[in-house]
Amino acid sequence: MKAMVLKKPHTPLEWTELADPHPGPGEIRVHVLACGVCRTDLHVVDGELPNAKSPIIPGHEIVGRIDEIGKGVTSLRVGERVGIPWLGHVDGACPYCLEHQENLCDHPLFTGYTRDGGYATAAIADARFAFPLGETGSDVELAPLLCAGLIGWRSLRIAGKGRKLGIYGFGAAGHIVAQVARWQGREVFAFTRPGDVGTQEFAKSLGAVWAGGSDETPPEKLDAAIIYATVGALAPLALKAVRKGSRAVCAGIHMSDIPSFPYEVLWEERQLVSVANLTRQDGIDFLAQAPQIGIAVKTTTYPLQEANQALADLRAGKFDGAAVLIP
Repeated sequence: MKAMVLKKPHTPLEWTELADPHPGPGEIRVHVLACGVCRTDLHVVDGELPNAKSPIIPGHEIVGRIDEIGKGVTSLRVGERVGIPWLGHVDGACPYCLEHQENLCDHPLFTGYTRDGGYATAAIADARFAFPLGETGSDVELAPLLCAGLIGWRSLRIAGKGRKLGIYGFGAAGHIVAQVARWQGREVFAFTRPGDVGTQEFAKSLGAVWAGGSDETPPEKLDAAIIYATVGALAPLALKAVRKGSRAVCAGIHMSDIPSFPYEVLWEERQLVSVANLTRQDGIDFLAQAPQIGIAVKTTTYPLQEANQALADLRAGKFDGAAVLIP
């Protein structure tokens, strides 16, 4: 197999030929058809997430077709198309798993971070964390749903049922969640990088009733806000934008420090909460709903060998929507 490998943080990924892996008990191997490029991959490359496997093959928005099955796997079959997400394994025995909070497992493994991911021609996955995708939809459009979509779905649920929803950071997750929110009958207020008129127009084309810079005040109080941008300074701004008794959700796995802010910004029972990972039930629920919603995922594709360019373009905000690697 061939892969783009991160030998150590702060260095470019290297095009590497490796021995073909084989699945162990309870695992599958997939021939990778597409792999989304997520901002979390940047955090791995930049060494911002602790205790990463090294070397590591990044990538956790994997669409692949099963070509080998390990011992004991009965729920999947060779030839089936599946999606492999960020959460790749849980112990099933810690207090969180036993309380149906496997997203908070004490001993998890994460695809593309603590176990090898999908910036490759093949990938190994825990069969329990491989979602059947069927044959509807393109590999490229499905790939971003495996993280941007799933984390977006979880963050939308945690944000509550408020009608007026603010989305801070209108990238891969933001543009997917906006469409889900519109399908649910909500009004979307999109916040982008200051002066980014192009992304603001993109947000409006997806049904946002208002779009402006993250430094702007929305025209009315919001019922909830979700922060996908990794800028901690947005947290107090989002709290100021929501009405009394409402919630601002930090949806990234990594964020710069949140600056101090007056207590009055939080007062009146506003809440600042975070989203961590996902559960298998999140995947089952979202992927079942996605075809009905009719999500139009905007993608920019790159050959697998150009993963470094895709990451650089993501960092620079050079495209709307999501980037996807094609082996």
